[in-house]
Amino acid sequence: MPAGRHALLAIFCMSCAALAAALPVQAQSWQLVLESYALRSGESIELGDVYWVFDCRSLLKGTPEVEIMEGPPGVTATIAAALVVPRFDNCAEPVPGGKLKLLAGRIADPSHTTMTIRIKLHTEDGDRDLSQSFNIKLYP
Repeated sequence: MPAGRHALLAIFCMSCAALAAALPVQAQSWQLVLESYALRSGESIELGDVYWVFDCRSLLKGTPEVEIMEGPPGVTATIAAALVVPRFDNCAEPVPGGKLKLLAGRIADPSHTTMTIRIKLHTEDGDRDLSQSFNIKLYP
């Protein structure tokens, strides 16, 4: 794969401070600082944008997918199709991608755990999987 292709999962803190990291295509791993999020029963939070671009052109063949690898029961993760602006790659125009969200169902007891998700990207260059872990605190 040519150098310069990047994937980005931008995670936005509830305080609106952004934390972002890119994965150079040649790298074998992808890591972000372990962030923490808190949710009450029925609440949702948008974690950020998911996209795959080269020269500000999307290489996605469809909406990214998310899978929960580890996490508390009652919490779901979704990626809704959306046009997103890949600002981390200095792009000004929106490209096809998605918005990553977490939704807490009914929470009976407070808990604190690590959640790990896997983002599946279907690109013109083949399938890509990215993983992300973070702390999640749940409250009734």
